[in-house]
Amino acid sequence: MKVKSGDFVMPGDVLGVSEQFLPDKWAYDDGGYIKAAVIGTVDISSSNKKISIIPSSGKPAVLNIGDIVYGEITDVRGQRAMINVQKMKGEDRRLALPYMAAIHISQVKKGYLEKLTDAFRIGDVIEAKVSKIMGDNLDLNTADRENGVVKAMCTRCRAYMIPSKRNDEVYCEVCDRKERRKLSSNYDC
Repeated sequence: MKVKSGDFVMPGDVLGVSEQFLPDKWAYDDGGYIKAAVIGTVDISSSNKKISIIPSSGKPAVLNIGDIVYGEITDVRGQRAMINVQKMKGEDRRLALPYMAAIHISQVKKGYLEKLTDAFRIGDVIEAKVSKIMGDNLDLNTADRENGVVKAMCTRCRAYMIPSKRNDEVYCEVCDRKERRKLSSNYDC
């Protein structure tokens, strides 16, 4: 497909190959093929050999380092928790890409954390700061007081838990269980 500036494209349309162009805004490299990420018109900069898309409607939300995101913990193993990022804080529009993220145990809180399961469990909803972006993968950080778990699920009965009197503990009213978490100051009861 030979595209030129002004052509209308759909997400996934091939714009060229990586030998021709560098992907810029709303374009990405997929195995050597440069593709459109959104619906819009092609914009080619011949001076620096970059190709981008000008979105035809409201721009989707794009993440930058320092942005706050909400996501669900999908896996907790050893030194890393995996998160499916759902939304950017303060933004009603959908994210441009489906982001997957990870939090290393050293980025969970200030100080020492012995076990990652003392901070996060599968199904918990967290608020975290973006610390690194690599394509559609993110590294997150919850060391700030306002970042951490905003909704915790009981590991026994899967009911939502409420904060207890201790700073790092949640309580399940259904099965009378207490668990530890790295709670956000914005925890939703």
